Amino acid sequence: MYAVVETGGKQYKVSKGDVITVEKLPAEVNDSVTLDRVLLLGSGSDIKIGTPTVEGAKVVAKVLAHGKGKKIRIFKYKPKKNYRRRQGHRQPFTKLLIEAIEG
Repeated sequence: MYAVVETGGKQYKVSKGDVITVEKLPAEVNDSVTLDRVLLLGSGSDIKIGTPTVEGAKVVAKVLAHGKGKKIRIFKYKPKKNYRRRQGHRQPFTKLLIEAIEG
């Protein structure tokens, strides 16, 4: 069984036992998180498509860790004007272990 869930403005295809990295969630490590924005449920040839979500479906996940992603460097400049700006950014994330898909 698999599901397509939406969290943090992004969509993820998950199944039981998968480890995914999502936008940071307000939960502690080892807490259980319920993702209720399930857009699609699939099991073999049986597929349920939500409008926009599947009624009563949810995905239960466990928070494994929090962290920051790889640094992205932003560099702006205007030629011949002596204007240069360098900036870096590390996006925070939450690592989830998918425990169950219900629905």
